[in-house]
Amino acid sequence: MAGEMSFTRVLIANRGEIARRIQRGCRKLGLESVAVFSDADRDAPFVAEADHAVCIGGAAPSDSYLNVEAILEAARATGAGAVHPGYGFLSENAGFAAAVEAAGLVFIGPEPDAIARMGSKIEAKAAAEAAGVPVLPGYRGEDQSDARLLQEAEALGTPFLVKASAGGGGRGMRLVSDLGDAPEAIASARAEAQSAFGDPAVFLERYAPRARHVEVQVLGDTHGTVLHLGDRDCSLQRNHQKLIEEAPAADLPEAVRDRMRAAAVRLAQAIGYRSAGTVEYLYDPGRGEYYFLEMNTRLQVEHPVTEAITGIDLVEWQLRIARGEPLALTQGDVQFDGHAIEIRIAAENPAENFHPETGEITLWAPPADVRLDTGVECGSVVGHHYDSMIAKLIVHAPDRTGAIRRAITAIDAFAVGGVGLNLAYQRALLAHPDFAAFRHHTSGLPEMFPGGWTEPSADPRDMAFAAMALHLRLVPAGASPWESLGSWRLTAPAGQSGAAFYWDTTKDEPIRMYGSGSGLTAIQPDGQTITVESAALTGCRLSGRIDGVPFSRIAYVVRAPSHWRVHLQTPAGMTATDLRTLEDQHLQRATGGSGVADLLSAPMPGAVAEVRVALGDRVKAGDTLVVLEAMKLLQSLPAPVAGVVTEIYCAPGDTVAGHAPLIKLDPEENT
Repeated sequence: MAGEMSFTRVLIANRGEIARRIQRGCRKLGLESVAVFSDADRDAPFVAEADHAVCIGGAAPSDSYLNVEAILEAARATGAGAVHPGYGFLSENAGFAAAVEAAGLVFIGPEPDAIARMGSKIEAKAAAEAAGVPVLPGYRGEDQSDARLLQEAEALGTPFLVKASAGGGGRGMRLVSDLGDAPEAIASARAEAQSAFGDPAVFLERYAPRARHVEVQVLGDTHGTVLHLGDRDCSLQRNHQKLIEEAPAADLPEAVRDRMRAAAVRLAQAIGYRSAGTVEYLYDPGRGEYYFLEMNTRLQVEHPVTEAITGIDLVEWQLRIARGEPLALTQGDVQFDGHAIEIRIAAENPAENFHPETGEITLWAPPADVRLDTGVECGSVVGHHYDSMIAKLIVHAPDRTGAIRRAITAIDAFAVGGVGLNLAYQRALLAHPDFAAFRHHTSGLPEMFPGGWTEPSADPRDMAFAAMALHLRLVPAGASPWESLGSWRLTAPAGQSGAAFYWDTTKDEPIRMYGSGSGLTAIQPDGQTITVESAALTGCRLSGRIDGVPFSRIAYVVRAPSHWRVHLQTPAGMTATDLRTLEDQHLQRATGGSGVADLLSAPMPGAVAEVRVALGDRVKAGDTLVVLEAMKLLQSLPAPVAGVVTEIYCAPGDTVAGHAPLIKLDPEENT
């Protein structure tokens, strides 16, 4: 592409928060946006906010967001002149970029040849070497025979990685610490690479055990100008998936930083790169050396931290560059201000092996005065078809310490109901001394939480505050409990004031509440007493005085099907406490509680990947019965009890709803 390209309408071949982010960029330049959406996203915010919207297929990505012909047809039908791929899905698919240009449309991204070249990790490393960019020692040859790979592995020595050439996100990657394990590692990496990317080619690379992930943002126009916009550190990762990103990369020698940035520009210039892109490095602090990993030929998830410290709108410049405009700034014009941190917010439960969470968001109360890029709102349904990341929280401060503090403060004020998120886990990472001291690295999470991570719960004092918030929600301030408690009030013993009782759903004994807003007393099961003067719940804020000292906490009270959930701001972060009233308690007892011990049900909507048992099989408690795929992850569902399989309600390939019955057992105690 050369010269001026004219378009007034942009089709966004993506969904969720990145689709909304690109829509904002379009509005800034007076461009119309076209949303393409799947059946599952029909009611999503990005669809409602687009100037035009077209349904392109079913919920499965292959039927919609990966359906090239359906996307191009939507562009033709709506008169779009350009296509922005966002990130993920087709964003680094050279064939898609070529198809867009062949259809006479502008692809908002690099040339198809640049995408293809950088998409092969083997070719990308060769290009990096040619541009004078350091690469890790290893083998990237065309001879993919077992004999040659094992010969090169022996020469390289352990530890080393077997990596898929076309891979990403940790798929098709195996760590080898003992040469005896190399044949199996190569075979399994090949198999996964073939399954995930359609290409079994692998390469070998030296493994740096305590390395950091540092990357450089580049921006190139169609007139030969390439700039860097600084660097980022993305070393907090789980299974090679980034959790927290920051800019600039802290604790980096300035000479190394300068060389990294210059090398990224050289590589981008060497391949004639246009648009936004990221050159990723592995930095070995012990050696003081850096090595090229790969180049992402698209907009990164973490681009907002670069925008925060430079003031440069990357999406705006992607659109301008796609129109043929030259960059209106020089490298000297790029200035860096302060420190920025991005927290990826995902619908998953880190305390239960990052189990995906699905359902309807019943409460969405983000903090004020920080940037939040989100694909959801209150009432949105988080399904199992797509990635679990639903939002990104971005903070900016004069220095790194201030940015960490501001990020924690923002998380502490973020309340979400209906769907579990990873916010408490991210808060624990931010508050960890290893993160503050920059001792973390790309595989360091087991060191940070050697015994695993447990989600914080409300302590007894906070439990009392949660019960007070619920009480004040149900009993208006100043009202007598006898006028408002309805069917679940308790008659007061002679000579004593009446009480309202609230049960923590995990305990048998209730919290007793006496008095009114002028003097509200909570007595906990262990006898501890807290009295709050002038207690009030105003909007989402619980306030009052304890021993004359004022206090104030954020508190959201939300009704769930069988109980109330109180989201309360505490010194340990935002906690969620489930409480039952006396009426709820009676209903729970009348229905016999929840759960059936001999029935395996789906914990979330998903697709059945495997059924590992047959009728009549005898299983032990904890044996995997069904493997469910949800949000790109495989979940092994264990037998709730030991017994014999008597009913199988699903088969591989089935799509099942949350709580759907899957396997019926006759418990061992009956057999």
